[in-house]
Amino acid sequence: MPYPKLTIRGLQVRAVDAPLANPIRTAVGEVPSAPLVLIDISTEEGVTGRSYLFAYTPVTLRSLVNLMRDLEPELVGKTVAPFERMRQLEMRFRLVGWQGLVGMAVGAIDMALWDALGCAVNLPVVSLLGGEVRGLPAYDSYGIIDPAKDSGLLERSVESGFKAIKIKIGGAGLEEDVRIVSETRRIIGPDIKLMVDYNQSQTVTGAIERIRRLSEFDLAWVEEPVTADDLHGHRRVREGVAPVPVQTGENWWFPRGMANAIAAGASDLAMIDIMKIGGVTGWLNAMGQAEAASLPLSSHTFNEPSAHVLAVSPTAHWLEYLDIAGAVLTERLLPRNGKVAPRGPGLGITWDEQAVTHHSWK
Repeated sequence: MPYPKLTIRGLQVRAVDAPLANPIRTAVGEVPSAPLVLIDISTEEGVTGRSYLFAYTPVTLRSLVNLMRDLEPELVGKTVAPFERMRQLEMRFRLVGWQGLVGMAVGAIDMALWDALGCAVNLPVVSLLGGEVRGLPAYDSYGIIDPAKDSGLLERSVESGFKAIKIKIGGAGLEEDVRIVSETRRIIGPDIKLMVDYNQSQTVTGAIERIRRLSEFDLAWVEEPVTADDLHGHRRVREGVAPVPVQTGENWWFPRGMANAIAAGASDLAMIDIMKIGGVTGWLNAMGQAEAASLPLSSHTFNEPSAHVLAVSPTAHWLEYLDIAGAVLTERLLPRNGKVAPRGPGLGITWDEQAVTHHSWK
């Protein structure tokens, strides 16, 4: 099916601080709410493409909003052609570099362009990519928990059909990690997969010591044990804790960053963030790399767009279910029996304007 020719008319950019059902505690800080930048790309043909980016901290919201607004003249009058716009922006920022706020903005723009294409033909993006709407295995994602206080949440996750759960650890000493993981394993039982996330909080030596102690709890993976850019450190941890799988990738910037990590042998698995990898366009490149390297591929946050691209990924593994945008959508993307399916048209994103106004960040 040929895509309709759409011409970019303008960008609307708004910042919100969306509430989370449960604040996300990590070993390196707490995320009490979800600071988001909402993007609407309007076209001369009357179609609007939508996406959002996750700013991690409200401190970056003003800079991101201003950057996106400054990018508007670069895009107005151009066609909605994601690959061409990616090349255009890459040339524009080659001397600056892709990481950080620029990368976040580019990834969000790309997602909005793909959303516009899907909306123009009234199809979900997964269909534009040659895939089918299907349920994807998802895991319920938590921050640092207290199993004694949060046992009810864990039990509800299992009862609702999730076959895997992830918790964050590393906020205290080794014995606290052991306590949290052992109690979590007891609550969820032996048949539910259990992942843990250190959020880059450990040294190589410390990570190896802790993961070896935790290996008895049958961990599906240990995520980001050391700083994300320490690719050789991740490889050393992998070698020191085998056969416990090491997972990383959510901080790989664009496909070249993924290629560098694969070359360094940094991970047994791959978890990529659709915003940081370069939106849908970047993901398509990344999923090819994952297939070539035989790396099971999982998503990081961004439930709505991730479901579309994970559904066409040859080595699709797990979708991380972490609802960061649901509070400002007309309809949350909810799991059914532990699976999440992409919805449309486009990426299936529609703003609840009353909620957007209520949670607007000034």
